[in-house]
Amino acid sequence: MSLAPRAVLVHRTTEYEELVARHGTHGQAAFFLSSRGRDIEEIAERHRRTRRALAEVTAAVPLTWRQTRVERRDLDRFLFAPEDVVVVVGQDGLVANAAKYLAGQPVVGIDTDPGRNPGVLVRHRPADARTLLPSVLTPGTGTTDLTMVEAVADDTQRLLALNEIYLGAPGHQTARYRLGLDDDGGAVEAQASSGVLVGTGTGATGWIRSVWQERSGGDDGLRLPAPTEDRLVWFVREAWPSPATGTSLIAGELTPDARLTLTVESERLIAFGDGIESDAVELTWGQRVRVGRAGTALRLVG
Repeated sequence: MSLAPRAVLVHRTTEYEELVARHGTHGQAAFFLSSRGRDIEEIAERHRRTRRALAEVTAAVPLTWRQTRVERRDLDRFLFAPEDVVVVVGQDGLVANAAKYLAGQPVVGIDTDPGRNPGVLVRHRPADARTLLPSVLTPGTGTTDLTMVEAVADDTQRLLALNEIYLGAPGHQTARYRLGLDDDGGAVEAQASSGVLVGTGTGATGWIRSVWQERSGGDDGLRLPAPTEDRLVWFVREAWPSPATGTSLIAGELTPDARLTLTVESERLIAFGDGIESDAVELTWGQRVRVGRAGTALRLVG
């Protein structure tokens, strides 16, 4: 007998909760903010909206389903199951935070603060959950497969991301490595830079777009991909020219089967996805990591 679906409600600690945890009480947190010209009420109201949204979505889970909650900081220790329906209650970035731990489970994004969030990934309102959740597993329910990026090291370490993967030195200091493309006849270039970014069409609304705009604003003909395109783009940040390092490979695109290869020439480099540096892949001198389109995609509902 198959298991009943399990709704996994993904959420994060609010700014208000973090402030109270740091300062001990609401009053102390309010005093701290007032001394800096800020009013705690704005932050407290966002907290209340988030908690109301979480309660409304929780109540909307079908009675025949199982359900559980997981906070963002615990995602790397949570075991998702094939029968899960992942309900992200929060900001767009929270969907990206959860995506790297999934394997094809449907994801419903619930926006807790419409107008403040772009709503690219959290496309639904809390009130929609009552009719939306029961229909998620019905054939014909519309989903969008969003391309993901992966990095695979030569010691089998693997990292998935929805927006982008960063490879570089901890603290964003100078990283030294050799960079090459699989289809470039084995040609590589020694580089010293602030790191390498490889991103998807979903990431093209964030960090990747920022680098693209600063670099050329598209004047070099490099077009950012759409979220469902299999194409990726990559950028080297602040490549440094010297007698031993070059700057000829600083940007490009990766077709579905292409890979960007980086060989470490620093004592320690890291790779992390979607801004979560606390869950990074550690790389040491001489290791090689290949980055390209992932074989799995994020199934976003709606």
